[in-house]
Amino acid sequence: MSLCLRVCTAASCRSRGGEDLRQALAAVAGSSTVVKGVGCLGPCSEGPLLELETASGVGHPERQLFGNLPASDPAALAALARSLRACAENPKAPAPWQPPAGQALDLNHPFFRLQRRLVLKHCGRIDPESITEALAAGIYQQLQRVLEANDPAAVIELVRRSGLRGRGGAGYPTGLKWATVAKMPGHEKVVVCNADEGDPGAFMDRTVLEGDPHTLLEGMAIAAHAVGASRGFIYVRAEYPLAIARLRQAIHQAEQQGWLGTAIAGSRFNFEIALRVGAGAYVCGEETALIQSIEGKRGMPRPRPPYPAEQGVFGLPTLINNVETFANVPALLRLGVEAYGGGTKVFSLTGDVLRTGVIEVPMGTNLRTIVETMGGGAPQGRTIKAVQTGGPSGGCVPAQQLDTPVTYESLQALGTIMGSGGMVVMDDTTNMVDIARFFMAFSREESCGKCVPCRAGTVQLDNLLCRILERRANPADLEQLESLCVMVMDTSLCGLGQSAPKPVLSTLRHFRGDYLAMLSPEATP
Repeated sequence: MSLCLRVCTAASCRSRGGEDLRQALAAVAGSSTVVKGVGCLGPCSEGPLLELETASGVGHPERQLFGNLPASDPAALAALARSLRACAENPKAPAPWQPPAGQALDLNHPFFRLQRRLVLKHCGRIDPESITEALAAGIYQQLQRVLEANDPAAVIELVRRSGLRGRGGAGYPTGLKWATVAKMPGHEKVVVCNADEGDPGAFMDRTVLEGDPHTLLEGMAIAAHAVGASRGFIYVRAEYPLAIARLRQAIHQAEQQGWLGTAIAGSRFNFEIALRVGAGAYVCGEETALIQSIEGKRGMPRPRPPYPAEQGVFGLPTLINNVETFANVPALLRLGVEAYGGGTKVFSLTGDVLRTGVIEVPMGTNLRTIVETMGGGAPQGRTIKAVQTGGPSGGCVPAQQLDTPVTYESLQALGTIMGSGGMVVMDDTTNMVDIARFFMAFSREESCGKCVPCRAGTVQLDNLLCRILERRANPADLEQLESLCVMVMDTSLCGLGQSAPKPVLSTLRHFRGDYLAMLSPEATP
């Protein structure tokens, strides 16, 4: 009987001893046991995580998942070592390890069973630092097919027919964006991956970067071939050191194996990717500010038009998509439009919920299924009050609207957006005015200051929210808060300012009672 131990070494589990656990297991495992670090296994709240897979040569491998493992517990590791050695000596032995109560996770739980892993297909399965494992898993096969067919227009049409929309927040049709860049004149074009994930509570892109960087590179290369680009950039924030290290390694490996560089896979297609590390400015998630930063300038947005598709990096036609959008492309090409269906969305589920982590669900799954069925709902004794989607650019959905399906249109109708996929759950102890103030303070600090409505408006909005929280506000202040929100939305230069008031407006719409309860009866206009 052979054993494979997969230890999550993504950032979350690593912070709880995941890498120490991997090293300790590698030291005690026998010759018949493979121990490897992998990307995110999903339920981050249960880390460090270990998946044990046994294969007897008959039927499908058996999988077990264990959480909350004591990485530095000598007695537990010694017991595991004895079990592994016994299993190696006796292939007919039963399950090699019986963990302490509470550490075995049920893989039939809705958290796992209701997922459809397309983007995260290889996360938690392969070693993200090994291109050999990536190739064995089928990564780069779709790029090979695309290069052999050499029909860029057909790829763009497939993406268009799939209905794939940008997963970074705006939801712009991906096929339309690709077609626009492809039609631009000139022989030199650029593809940019926006990996500047900055929403509080969001870690979907980080999961892909740390767990399966080669799928991202494959998606970017397919896009470059489709639009006629020969240069690419990945813009990632400096707060993601593990993702940066694994991206650099993956780019080097892909160049060494001929999947990046010149004459890729023996074709006439050339494509090079460079990494750009941002300093953590949230505004650089806006595409024109991101372009400025890639060029070595201060990351500040500029008016549009011209749009990046016309004039982007160094004045060249530029295609910009986020990590998850590019990572969808190989799966789409592998499955075809019909089997791909409506696609999926990756969410980072966090906040006042029993099980937090990264999930990937079919598009259209309702919020209640995600938060209550998969996440387990609020901790015991509490009830869910709201779910925040879209980060500082989004809004709060009240508990009575949890049956809303997760689509771009349905969330927009509630005054929020899907965003990049951050989903923060709040229980009934939460003051929604405090939540609105938290996000406004974030937007105020992250404003680049280029336009007056955002630079001054977010400060005034923050001051008004503080006045309410201090119980010094009156009804006139509440009216001013709403009117100022509308002004900032309508007149700001870029998406940061235009969307900064959304958390305030959504909480005013759905939780106005929280605001009214904090008005001072003694305060005068």
